[in-house]
Amino acid sequence: MKILLLEDDYILADILYHHLKDNSYEVLHVDDGESALDAMASSKFDLLILDINVPKVSGLEVVKSIREYNDTTPAIMITAYQETKYLKNGFENGCDDYIKKPFDLEELDLRINNIKKRFSIENDDKITIDDTTYMIPSKNLLKTKNAEFQLAKKETEILLYLSSRKKRVISSDELIQNLWEFEEMPTDATIRVYIRNLRNIVGKDRIKTIRGSGYFFE
Repeated sequence: MKILLLEDDYILADILYHHLKDNSYEVLHVDDGESALDAMASSKFDLLILDINVPKVSGLEVVKSIREYNDTTPAIMITAYQETKYLKNGFENGCDDYIKKPFDLEELDLRINNIKKRFSIENDDKITIDDTTYMIPSKNLLKTKNAEFQLAKKETEILLYLSSRKKRVISSDELIQNLWEFEEMPTDATIRVYIRNLRNIVGKDRIKTIRGSGYFFE
């Protein structure tokens, strides 16, 4: 699991960095918002841990900016603010969780584990698609009541992404933004091939095309 840590308090950053590394996470630490945006432009992360009050671009503005480009990378905001209005503002602008200073490392671990479950990050357990179908992402396997399918890695990632966001339409641009590195970006035709292959496995009615908008998983 690859984490981007945005924190300008070097004592706290050092504590968090080493704690996350001790938990076997890959961590990149930056100390200002511009560096965070630059890092996300060149690399893909599984989780963002962002302090709000940092130089140049605030952590909140970082989240707001990437959400405008359909980047749905989960984000945990760190804040010293206690007022509810800051919490509300953060969620309205796209953060997925909040942690208030001061906090215990155990609380951070609990929030990270919750994000991992919600977004199926590094999940070696079965992920249920329906009553008769489930996935084992670590093995790129999809199992139904009567058959087992070996998926391509990108097919696994696409199916996970769609099935964990059943309540909304997902555009090709959003899939590309979140599942491919910049230098590996595929064409729309490539996306359609992956979708066609998945439909042949999970059923054509499960992944619907919303003309002009994207795909909807049922």
